[in-house]
Amino acid sequence: MSRKYKIRDQEQLYFLSFATVHWIDVFTRPLYKDILIESLEFCQKNKGLDIFAYVIMTNHVHLIVGRSGKQKIEEIIRDFKKFTAYKLLKTIAENNQESRKEWILWMMARAGKKNPNNKNYQFWQQNNHPIALTSNKILEQKLEYIHNNPVEQGIVSEPEDYLYSSAKNYAGLVDIMLTVILIE
Repeated sequence: MSRKYKIRDQEQLYFLSFATVHWIDVFTRPLYKDILIESLEFCQKNKGLDIFAYVIMTNHVHLIVGRSGKQKIEEIIRDFKKFTAYKLLKTIAENNQESRKEWILWMMARAGKKNPNNKNYQFWQQNNHPIALTSNKILEQKLEYIHNNPVEQGIVSEPEDYLYSSAKNYAGLVDIMLTVILIE
C-alpha cells in the first residue's frame, strides 16, 4: 500500500472507499445492502465508529468516518470487511432468488485463490484508500462526492432520494438506515 494512503492520525476524519473484487455489482438487492447497514450500526454501537457520511453503491461503499472509542479506525474497518464478506458470501450462497449466485461465487473464489491472505474467497478489494480530511475544502468535496454518486450513476435525480445514503440526513430528512453525525 502506498505511504500516501494510510491512517496516521486516529483523531482525524477520513474518507474511505472500498469495492468488491472485480467491481462485481453485488449490492443490487436490498438484502445485501441491509447487511452492510446492520454491520455499520454494530460498529457504531460496539466499536466506536462515528459515521459522518455514507453511500452504498452497487459495487462499492464510500464513508466519512472517525472514531469515538479506543479501537483504531483501520481495525474497525478490517473487522467490518471481514464480517460482511463472510455474511454476504453465505447469504448469496443461500439465496435461491440470486440468479448470478454461481458466477459471483466463482469470481470471488478465483480472486481468493490469487491472494495468499485468503483461504477460499475474496469479497472485498484489499485497500480502503483512506484520505485524511485535513481541510474544510477537502471535507466538503468528499461529502459532495459521496452524496452525488447515485446521481452521477443515473440512479436518482436528487441525492436525498437515494435510500442507502446520508444525503437525506443533510437535507433535513429522517434517515431510517443509520445514525449520522452531521458536519456543520
